[in-house]
Amino acid sequence: MTPPTPRRTRAGLALLSLALGAGAVAGLTITGAGSASAERTDPTCTPAERADLRAAGDNFDDACALPGQALAGLDSYEATADQGEVDKSSNVRQIARKPLVGSFTPENGGVGSDLAFQGKYAYDGNYNGFAVFDISRPTEPKRVAQVECPGGQGDVSVYRDVLVLSVDSSRSDDSCSSVSQSAEEESSWEGLRVFDISDPAAPEYVASVETDCGSHTHTLAPSKSGERLFVYVSSYGPNDAFPDCQTPHDRISIVTVPVSDPAGAELLRTPRLFPGGGNPGSGVPGGNSATSGCHDITAYPQKDLAAGACMGDGILMDISKRAEPRVIDRVRDERNFAFWHSATFNNAGTKVVFTDELGGGGAPTCNPGTGPKRGANGIYDIVRRDLEFRSYYKIPRTQALTENCVAHNGSLIPVEGRDIMVQAWYQGGFSVFDFTNSRKPVEIAHFDRGAISDTELVLGGSWSTYWYNGHIYSSDITRGLEVFAIDDPRVNKAKKVRMGTFNAQSQPSYNG
Repeated sequence: MTPPTPRRTRAGLALLSLALGAGAVAGLTITGAGSASAERTDPTCTPAERADLRAAGDNFDDACALPGQALAGLDSYEATADQGEVDKSSNVRQIARKPLVGSFTPENGGVGSDLAFQGKYAYDGNYNGFAVFDISRPTEPKRVAQVECPGGQGDVSVYRDVLVLSVDSSRSDDSCSSVSQSAEEESSWEGLRVFDISDPAAPEYVASVETDCGSHTHTLAPSKSGERLFVYVSSYGPNDAFPDCQTPHDRISIVTVPVSDPAGAELLRTPRLFPGGGNPGSGVPGGNSATSGCHDITAYPQKDLAAGACMGDGILMDISKRAEPRVIDRVRDERNFAFWHSATFNNAGTKVVFTDELGGGGAPTCNPGTGPKRGANGIYDIVRRDLEFRSYYKIPRTQALTENCVAHNGSLIPVEGRDIMVQAWYQGGFSVFDFTNSRKPVEIAHFDRGAISDTELVLGGSWSTYWYNGHIYSSDITRGLEVFAIDDPRVNKAKKVRMGTFNAQSQPSYNG
């Protein structure tokens, strides 16, 4: 997500009724069956705690979501709309929901963000940490741990026993008990946190690495042997008043993590991607952004390629030398792209879908006034390692002016011989579209709730929507983890494809 105000204030999301930074916890709290003992051992919910949990949609027996207590059975989702009427295609249905609880709720400064998957577990990022769900039964996901470690953004990736978490909020220190602190203070910290997830029910915080301008997002690019992780850290928003985020910020940070010893994570280098200067930007509100870093990089390690969405520039990189990513092509869209946000390759590595996060994720841009080409996807073919524009894709439904809606995080659905993607559009829900013909993308499924409010713009909707092992998973900003099933002959064969690990920003190759 891209706040429309200057990045380093860390206040962009608050303008839409969410008081971020509130509800900071006193330390690293892991709620789950395998967590360590904590101050409170009374397993009985107080009436107020039980009321809060049930209001959030969870039903605990006599064990609350408190440190050291096992999570009891949670109610499965009841297929009733509680946010206006649902507009959906007949081939999609919702099968489960796990609401945000505790400090992860909007009332406590929580914001549901990104997702990563490994085996039977889903790792759901939040501005106040991350939750771990057992999704072995997609119709009944079970929350097995909730790690409270605030720091903003909560972009999350997993690899073997390693979890990496982005912190894009200037903090008093690197601990989970840190509080917000001005980026003008030289002692302030932000960057990456590294966890050992050998026991998913009890993640262990083992390392932190400070990076210039923090970590808005990050990307895993394992070494060819798989024994070492190269983490490309994307960040932006420099200011000469910030000791750790100076202008010009024309680079990324590369952090290395030894897979067998994640506590040994360290900063390797900070290569410049735009030595000649990035896009200067239009200087007009809603116009194309100036490039001062990257928002997101998607690696395709099996192809030794990466695509960078870098504010005012879209780039293609050669990452055959993981520690030395090299820009091989750069494109701009001065007319229709305001903010290059993220990227997705097709499985063949011959196309890239770039997203334009017009309005930073907090604006209503899915309407006739904005039009079909802005706040949309730009589909590019890779021709002789050059990016060539082919078409735009935007959801074909008009959203209310009280609904934040713009192109956001998505992933491929592994259909052999076709290029099909599922994608989040905030309060526009999610869309499944076929871009096999990159000049004529076509929607084949969608799910879209009504507005949270009919009278005011309230931030919400699906932040990330991904396909994993036969189902569609959504991390909703205010609603939590949601699971969907799709029944369509164009995608049904993909249900047989199994991926052991999935990170949207470290794209795997699959065999349909």
